[in-house]
Amino acid sequence: MKLECVKQKLEEVVIRADRITAKNSTLPVLQCILLIVKESILTIRATNLDLGIEITLPVKSSVDGVVAIPSSTLAHYLSSLQNEASLTLELIDNTVVIICGKSKASIKTLPYEDFPTIPLIAEGESSLFKTSEFIMGLKSVWYSASVSSIKPELSSVFVHKQDKELLFVATDSFRLAEKKTPFKGGDELKDLLIPFKNIPEIIRTLEGGEEEFRLSFNKNQLSFYGKSFSLTSRIIDGNFPDYTQIIPKNHTTEVIVLKQDLLSFLKLNTIFSDKFNQIHFSVKPSNKEFELSSRNSEVGENVTTLEGSFEGEDLEINFNYKYILDCFQSIQSESVSLQFNGSNRPLIIRGVGDHSFLYLAMPMNR
Repeated sequence: MKLECVKQKLEEVVIRADRITAKNSTLPVLQCILLIVKESILTIRATNLDLGIEITLPVKSSVDGVVAIPSSTLAHYLSSLQNEASLTLELIDNTVVIICGKSKASIKTLPYEDFPTIPLIAEGESSLFKTSEFIMGLKSVWYSASVSSIKPELSSVFVHKQDKELLFVATDSFRLAEKKTPFKGGDELKDLLIPFKNIPEIIRTLEGGEEEFRLSFNKNQLSFYGKSFSLTSRIIDGNFPDYTQIIPKNHTTEVIVLKQDLLSFLKLNTIFSDKFNQIHFSVKPSNKEFELSSRNSEVGENVTTLEGSFEGEDLEINFNYKYILDCFQSIQSESVSLQFNGSNRPLIIRGVGDHSFLYLAMPMNR
């Protein structure tokens, strides 16, 4: 193997692939990336057995070949090179020799025959998606998924089609987020449960891609295809709970406030919250009052009053402030609506004028 390429472009794709390698694996080859050179195309592969990526890069090559090289070593070396435009990479015996400007490095390799195959879906269902809308859907909800793998269906993002919309949903049973985006695809899209831990890398990979991508899937996995990359993730085998049953159809109390005011005062109250992250809401439409308070016996207490629009019944209710704070990253509106349905029922948060996002938070016992 011998090739010449732009140093910056190689560095970018190596770093992208390195993020997917299995850092703590007992199999050394999973800590490697596979470099394949054929007819002036460099293909880079990486996998942790749960997620796999393949990226292609045009290069100048004089000798084709295949090599498995420790990804962290290669990534750190490339990122440490300064102000160099191009480099040459050559496999000599079992060592990769890299010459870049006045620097020359030799990196030992592993047998490439041990590198696992990354399964790509050649046959199966497929749909075309707008990259920006799919990323927005994932970002809007994935933080609400469970970090525990005890119930795999809850440690996932549920993606499904409903009429002419694509719905992204995640829940850990204490809170739930739902985001709707337009979808012009056909009926071939089935319900998908994408593992929570794979979502950050899926987002990063798609953000570096094109305006559209193709998604292919079968019973066990799904593959994202762009012009210069493919990313494969396993699918969780299970049934997502019928979450629509817990979303209140009506409300007894509603408060509309400026999003930034609520966000600022929530952050202020976190200074005084207890070990359970508890914050108290006192809603009194009869007096046009919305009061937030928190108390910690070792620190002190704080009470904040917000201005807003009110309707309905008076209410006293407690929440974990972290669950409330998380949702603001998904709301673009300047004002937010908080809809309550009694002291023991979930809170619904929406952006005013935006019906594409819904957030549900369960209250805490006092």
